[in-house]
Amino acid sequence: MVGKRIALICIVLIGGITMAFKVDFKLKREKLSEPTENNEAIVVLELFTSQGCSSCPPADALLQQIKEDYQSSVYALSYHVDYWNYIGWQDPFSKSEYADKQRKYNIKFKNRSNYTPQVVVNGKTHFVGSSSAKMNAAIAKYGAIEAVNKIELGKVRVKKESVYFNYKLQGVAANKSLRAILVLDERTTKVKRGENRNRILKNSNIVVAEKRIAIEDLEGEAFINIPNAVEKDEKLNLIILMETQGYDITAATKTELLR
Repeated sequence: MVGKRIALICIVLIGGITMAFKVDFKLKREKLSEPTENNEAIVVLELFTSQGCSSCPPADALLQQIKEDYQSSVYALSYHVDYWNYIGWQDPFSKSEYADKQRKYNIKFKNRSNYTPQVVVNGKTHFVGSSSAKMNAAIAKYGAIEAVNKIELGKVRVKKESVYFNYKLQGVAANKSLRAILVLDERTTKVKRGENRNRILKNSNIVVAEKRIAIEDLEGEAFINIPNAVEKDEKLNLIILMETQGYDITAATKTELLR
């Protein structure tokens, strides 16, 4: 009888130790998967535009207004495409790469073709870039969603015609990459030909260079070259985005460059 009681006590003790081990392991595993801190919401607006498009100036003006109203919380980017150049005006900021980027978005959105002005928000949705109602609704919607990742910049320095920077990432980085972007704050252009001939256009947050960076570790160093088209006295900003293979943007940060 005594032996049975001892055996029963041993079984209970072993079971309790095993259960405690399972609970402790589960708690540790959950703790490791929790974020260390909440990430702020991000809103990234990528406007596809052209100086050769007569319907684009209102979208350019709206992006300028958004930039002024939401200086810290919204990342406004102006990509100038090249497929309007045939009309007679060569947009000085246009690149075929930006039209290719837009095409990839529209394949994702099952859109039949590229169009201007088109704005893409966080790589997830799109609409006509001159619609202030849709723009404000998108900013409100995505401005309330916590970002999945976080990017911290450090040691940003300009050496000759290149920008060097260190970065530190938070959150899951598998199957994601970084985009380093140089943005010209603004420039005014007198258009002499094309649909906007004889107009003076003001463009802001113009993408003048972009570079994709593969993520090999959560910390790293990278650089991007400043194009010759940027004047020495022009204000330039560095924006870093993190995105998935499906072009969803999961993090963003920016800093003004001192040259």
